[in-house]
Amino acid sequence: MRDPDELVAECVQGIAEAEPRGAIREVLDRAVRSAGLTESLRLKTPTAGLDILYNTPDLTVLNVVWPPLVSLFPHDHRMWAAIGIYGGREDNAFYRRHERTIVASGGKELHVGDVLLLGDDAIHGVTNPAQAYTGAIHVYGGDFLGTPRSQWDSETLEEEPYDLGAVQQVFAEAEARFTAGQG
Repeated sequence: MRDPDELVAECVQGIAEAEPRGAIREVLDRAVRSAGLTESLRLKTPTAGLDILYNTPDLTVLNVVWPPLVSLFPHDHRMWAAIGIYGGREDNAFYRRHERTIVASGGKELHVGDVLLLGDDAIHGVTNPAQAYTGAIHVYGGDFLGTPRSQWDSETLEEEPYDLGAVQQVFAEAEARFTAGQG
């Protein structure tokens, strides 16, 4: 796999399979180990951000570059997801619904080469605990940008509508803190 277009093409083929999540897992297993693809993704998104590689009603592919020391509030996707790490580290804290809030229910550290599958009912918060950027390919079995979903306040754990602008603000603030500390 050499570039993002080839990644997207393989993901499109994968979701047409009888077991799309398994097929996407195989695609990501190859993708995160492909030096040509990961270098291309690093050049495409050199600093923090969400780069939309592909988005349709049945598939979204993102190149996510997590800024150093960022912590993103708990949120859901309401569709299955697959995450492949090609640089750095991503720590996931999992939650489950409990009455009118959520409660912690485990976690998973992801390192370079790891691939994680999430079900359509998963709720997680994500942290990059390192002083370096984390690069990850996120594949969703649906329209990640257009599907209404939820996020939870980090302090109160109260549910509210998902706000992509709030995600971008968290990224921007973490990026600003990191770059200010570099000078």
